[in-house]
Amino acid sequence: MDRSNQDQTGRSNGPVGADFLQLNPAEAPAGGLADWLTERLRAAISDGRLPIGSRLPATRVLAAELHISRGVVTESYQRLTEDGQLAGQGRAGTIVVATPTRSPDQSTRTTAQVPRIARVAEAPGLDVFDSLRAIPARIDLTPGVPDLAAFPRAAWLRAERGVLKELGSAEFGYGDPAGTPTLRRAVANWLARNRGITANPDDLIIVAGVSQAIGLVAQALTQRGIGEIAVEDPGSLGSRQHLQNWGLSTRPIPVDANGLRVDLLRESKAQVVMATPAHHFPTGVVLEGERRRELIQWAADGGLILEDDYDAEHRYDRPPVPALRAMLADQVIYAGSVSKLLAPSLRIGWMLPPPQYKNALIRLKRLADLGNAALPQLTLAHLMESGELERQLRFLRRRHRTRRDAMVAAITNYLPKATVHGAAAGLHLTITFDDTTNDIELAATALQQGIKAHPLSWHCQLPHAPGLVLGYAARTPTEITEAIATIADCVPKNR
Repeated sequence: MDRSNQDQTGRSNGPVGADFLQLNPAEAPAGGLADWLTERLRAAISDGRLPIGSRLPATRVLAAELHISRGVVTESYQRLTEDGQLAGQGRAGTIVVATPTRSPDQSTRTTAQVPRIARVAEAPGLDVFDSLRAIPARIDLTPGVPDLAAFPRAAWLRAERGVLKELGSAEFGYGDPAGTPTLRRAVANWLARNRGITANPDDLIIVAGVSQAIGLVAQALTQRGIGEIAVEDPGSLGSRQHLQNWGLSTRPIPVDANGLRVDLLRESKAQVVMATPAHHFPTGVVLEGERRRELIQWAADGGLILEDDYDAEHRYDRPPVPALRAMLADQVIYAGSVSKLLAPSLRIGWMLPPPQYKNALIRLKRLADLGNAALPQLTLAHLMESGELERQLRFLRRRHRTRRDAMVAAITNYLPKATVHGAAAGLHLTITFDDTTNDIELAATALQQGIKAHPLSWHCQLPHAPGLVLGYAARTPTEITEAIATIADCVPKNR
């Protein structure tokens, strides 16, 4: 029932109008307050004045500002909730969760109404991840994002206080561009315990995440006259962009159920390959034993491997896989970070190059930024040496397993025709479809409903089955289930 008809006007005496959307109930036709308010809110959601994630005023507050019946506001909110554009979230209030399919005064959507993912996905540019990150979403399943709420704040603060208490004044000056000796020792010990790598701390270079390591390697290669690097396909779009930014062309080498096709790598005549052998991104495949031996032989014959060990510590249902660097030190540039263990914002990673590349990479690091900030390095070293980081990893494994299980169960329930890849480890999994589903359109439609995910085609240079790459580490099981159910509703029913 339209509560705006409960009295003659639904209005109260006194000045009317609200700063919120400059609403003025005097514009409403007699007896049509609820219709007027509903359409004004729908228009604001459609044109972006109320983007996804926006919180609406409480019904009591808005009614008081407009001097109208609270029942009118409740009626309007309820209509938009039933249309799927609003959702009540308890104490968080009423939230915009989706844009309307049609603008209230247009028969078709304009380009401006289409989420940005739909307009950039066919040829994603360098700003694609920044653009996607800026779009509000009800549930964000972006891959590669750890559980930021689990950051060990208290342990970090204790470590930082301890470091500051002992830190000499001279140590606040410029340091070694390769990193503080303290962190390099701690990382060497960490790699020995957790990745099977025996390394001299003096051979390590501390970098601003794996992304900087990739950029530095790309520069070192171009200085040596190498203009091409082979990459896994599917493979990380972000990594590919970093390589291309420094002038390298990226030759795609297919990945199948056993990992990188080393036979095709040999045929390509590439001198360098970037690989994620412990946990392939995005399919989650582990490089199979025979393929691993083939890749090691390819490197022993003169090839160079850039090993991105981005999340190998996060495993649940399979034994650990040693790093390639542990078996072939002279032909592997190894890169890792704490972005998936703690937080990407720390911008702390490490690189372990072969001797012939070490000095060139340190020179490039010096020219890039004179070295990472010392205080976060020393704080991280304290966490590593105290055992706090390993305790954090054990905690995260338990939490991530629960969330992984929730996502697999939800996919089984709501998307039974989808195939799940890479569930045994990592912070994400990939699903593929056996039909002609357009994964870019699917991701765009899901985003309209407040669910953020990557279309698999973003990470492919070669033809591949359509799919989605779904991160689960940062979401609760309830949110994950809701997100997968929403994605299922976005899949064309005739597929």
